[in-house]
Amino acid sequence: MSTLHVHRFGPATGPVLLALHGLTGHGKRWEALATGSLPDIRVIAPDLRGHGRSTALPPWDLETIVTDLVALITVETDAPVLVVAHSFGGACALRLAGLHPELVRGLILLDPAVALDPAWLHEIAEATLDSPDYTDTDEARMDKLATGWGAVAPELLRTELDEHLVPAANGRMRWRVDTAALIAYWGQLARTVVLPEPGLPTVVVRATKVDPPFVTPVLLTALADRLGDDLTVHEWDCEHMVAQILPDETAALIRAAL
Repeated sequence: MSTLHVHRFGPATGPVLLALHGLTGHGKRWEALATGSLPDIRVIAPDLRGHGRSTALPPWDLETIVTDLVALITVETDAPVLVVAHSFGGACALRLAGLHPELVRGLILLDPAVALDPAWLHEIAEATLDSPDYTDTDEARMDKLATGWGAVAPELLRTELDEHLVPAANGRMRWRVDTAALIAYWGQLARTVVLPEPGLPTVVVRATKVDPPFVTPVLLTALADRLGDDLTVHEWDCEHMVAQILPDETAALIRAAL
């Protein structure tokens, strides 16, 4: 059985869309897209290890996440799944496709964070350690608005705060994420790209308002060399939270892949 807490949307049968969130996120982030734009699609959206209501036990690396996902997929279906993945979820999806190609029928990578600059990741990890929580909900909201959520609908941001912001032991507020796991996962994003098998349909969306960009030339070149015509790259004029900002466009990519 899977060790992950899983959010399920849509019908109980049919082809599975596996939806993977980014760092500090949770599976319920996919609810608005699933119910609003893909109500007829079976969506499986786990809280990745260390996030949400899933186990926070180590090891905290991409291989362990893949092991968790393999267990989940084999419980849910006996057919390969389409994977839509955001940010850190993109690194997990690529690792899953590379290690278990028989389980993946296609990839849709929304501003994937893969093979990033180690010095930049160290800065982010240090900042997380220095400031792991918030004074109150308003401070958390302002942080979200400054880090990729500026164009997200206000009701989605309220839902995020209601679902994912919880009291910390010191009387402050924090995201429902294990800090030790989070620090380890930032380091995982410095690892080299694991490529899918040739022939796997793969879509990459680069959010052009992200600076510095998460989608690097190293990733795009490696994917292009590996996949050729099976790779499609889109540049969308948005911030990092692609599925929340442009749900209709995201849903169209998913429907085309299905």
